[in-house]
Amino acid sequence: MKFAFVTCVQIGLSCIESIYEINGSLDLLMTLPDDKSVKKSGRIYLDEFAQSKNIPLIKINHINDQSAIDAIKEHNIDWLFIIGWSQIASKEVINATKIGAIGAHPTLLPEGRGRAAIPWAILKGLDKTGVTFFKMDEGVDTGLILGQEEVPIASTENATTLYSKVNKAHEILIKKLYPQLLAGTVTAHEQNEANASYWEGRKPADGLITQDMTMLYVDRLVRATSRPYPGAFIQNDKIKVIFWSGFTSKKAIIDELYYEFKLNDGYFYSDDFESVIL
Repeated sequence: MKFAFVTCVQIGLSCIESIYEINGSLDLLMTLPDDKSVKKSGRIYLDEFAQSKNIPLIKINHINDQSAIDAIKEHNIDWLFIIGWSQIASKEVINATKIGAIGAHPTLLPEGRGRAAIPWAILKGLDKTGVTFFKMDEGVDTGLILGQEEVPIASTENATTLYSKVNKAHEILIKKLYPQLLAGTVTAHEQNEANASYWEGRKPADGLITQDMTMLYVDRLVRATSRPYPGAFIQNDKIKVIFWSGFTSKKAIIDELYYEFKLNDGYFYSDDFESVIL
């Protein structure tokens, strides 16, 4: 059984390392060119790992590039992992494998198909999320489910801590799934379309805090957009103030340590911020 892995972010690298921790192996790695998406959240490089494990590594601009398809066929890949990769694989890529391609999505599918899963889970006030590994088809996050791992969300969760939990869930799940794939014993089941929901992509500008917002929403927004994301912020013509954490209060607090911002139903305070001159 031959495996390949496509990724350019930390969650993908964590999965790769987890495979080797259980004495598994990979026959091909694919990632972005070094100069592409340098500012992408969690961007990593696979050169050192590939060299240490003697794994062929190719760099592609897009998963559907002919060079990627050719490499999958040349290495006789049975299963192709595509994890931490925002581009959608074509039918030609999937069919280039002998058995199929496997995607991972940081929700309990079919809930939360789409993008920005970690920020949305916090913004929506969910008490749990998870990670789903699925056999890819031509849809977006619609394939047969191969395994899931639940992740609890605390009331004070922020993007940093939830990203870490989701990363760990990927590691746990791939350690369960890889031996099943290797032995040919993996089971799959269809997603329940009646429970499907779609979460839209988010842009850095969506982190803007305005005075008409409520304390509840701003608290969630700041936590949801904290590192590794761009952060929640306020802005005028000359300066942008980015908040990485903070708290809300119904009453004004007189304390020079905190940055204060008035909201619809109270105040937001932070001593964890940075100012950028525009």
